Amino acid sequence: MLDLPRPQVICVHESDLDGFVCGLLLQRLARALFGEPPRLEAYHNHHWRQRPLAEKTAWVADFAFEARLDRAGWVIIDHHPCEASPLRARLVHDPAKSAGLLCYELCRVAGLATPGLDRLVHLSNVADLFLMDHPDFVAACDYANLVKSYGFWNLHALIGGDLERLLDHPLLEVMAVRRRVEDPLGFAWSRANIVELSPEVGYVDTVVGNVNLIVHRLIEEAATPYPVLCTLYRKGGHTVIASLRSRNGEALKIAARLHGGGHPNAAGATLPRAVTNIGDAILYLRQTLNPPAPATGTVADLEKLLARP
Repeated sequence: MLDLPRPQVICVHESDLDGFVCGLLLQRLARALFGEPPRLEAYHNHHWRQRPLAEKTAWVADFAFEARLDRAGWVIIDHHPCEASPLRARLVHDPAKSAGLLCYELCRVAGLATPGLDRLVHLSNVADLFLMDHPDFVAACDYANLVKSYGFWNLHALIGGDLERLLDHPLLEVMAVRRRVEDPLGFAWSRANIVELSPEVGYVDTVVGNVNLIVHRLIEEAATPYPVLCTLYRKGGHTVIASLRSRNGEALKIAARLHGGGHPNAAGATLPRAVTNIGDAILYLRQTLNPPAPATGTVADLEKLLARP
């Protein structure tokens, strides 16, 4: 049996399918090990970094390991680049696997694997790692879009916290119809409405369709001169999120400049609180991604400047 501390809380990433899968799997694992599941909390990256860490024990998934999480009795399960090395916490880490797959491997050890979970975790892994060449990529994006479309807690309530009920859910028919009808319209619109943020990054305006699949097609068809494509969306509380996609690993580098994170080709960042709408976000990104060139001049020019009254 697994040697894990009994968690007072389980904390996961709120904004995507991977965090959703992690949360429900870890609650199931805690129930199997300790008789009852602890409370589940979900956060966006910005709010997670501001959350006090008062609990003596916790399981955390789909958040990058950082020094503040290095606490005895804490278990961190993740696949993002590490910001520190654990000394007291237990870190389960593999950048080649989604956090949901890492959680499921723990569930397997506890005898909790099922064919339905095998399928769901596989699709979540394909979507979260943005494996564009995988034959299940389109289907995986439909599942991932459920969380994007309906929200973490709405979807949680709809399936009653039972992850297997998400498999072949009727709402996937909605995702498929939207993909067939909306995506071609959305692709044509977005292709004609790409705005330069920097020589490396283009902002893709979207009005309809599955944003991930539209951006994927733009990248696959080399429809823009930009190696990184950015989309923007607003969350509750006027928070603006920048989502970044690329083909050759450039997305994560741009996200790091925005104090975000993610994967080489699928990354993102929460923009500062002062940025409350898409227009402000475009201005902020242009300023941040195009820093002013350093001033040039001679020593004599500097001396003249300093000599001014």
